[in-house]
Amino acid sequence: MKENVLMPMFPLSLMPLPGEMVPLHIFEPRYRQLLTDAETLDIRFGIFCNYQQNPEKIGAIMKLESVIRRYPGGESDIIVKSEGIFTLDTFYKTYKDKLYPGGSIHIWETETPKPDQELSLLFQDFLRRRNIKAHFTEFDLFQMAAELSLDLQDRYKLLLLSDERKLQFVASQLKFHLHLLKQEEISRDFYHLN
Repeated sequence: MKENVLMPMFPLSLMPLPGEMVPLHIFEPRYRQLLTDAETLDIRFGIFCNYQQNPEKIGAIMKLESVIRRYPGGESDIIVKSEGIFTLDTFYKTYKDKLYPGGSIHIWETETPKPDQELSLLFQDFLRRRNIKAHFTEFDLFQMAAELSLDLQDRYKLLLLSDERKLQFVASQLKFHLHLLKQEEISRDFYHLN
């Protein structure tokens, strides 16, 4: 882990995986101020979920990708992208002289495990059965996991596993989802016949 870093925080009940794009609706004055700083100063901020499911105090480092829409009342719809993972040491109700919160964090030095050919083929089958057109020729493990719509608990579990166990976990999740999709196809075909 790198040295301790002070960063703006956006507490939310979600855990973005590395590389994942997340849509957000910004409406509170403090987070509108954070959006302004992210746009004008190109700062990163953390998304941190402070729930019992997160005893390790893990969060995601986020970068503003784009502002999709601005509303007359000052609200905005934005897209942010996860650039990494951190562990929160201390949470502060305000960041320096700002309205929004901040935190003292340690940034993880992580590499994304490379999926093997079998896992890549499983994922391609999953995309095909869901009628998703692939935008990439190769997917990394976290892109695969993000497509599976894992719940909060599974996202934390994935991040805490060793690289080998991460690969096994995503393969297991893919097989489960493929089983469900196949059963759905069988049911649809069965009811069409009657």
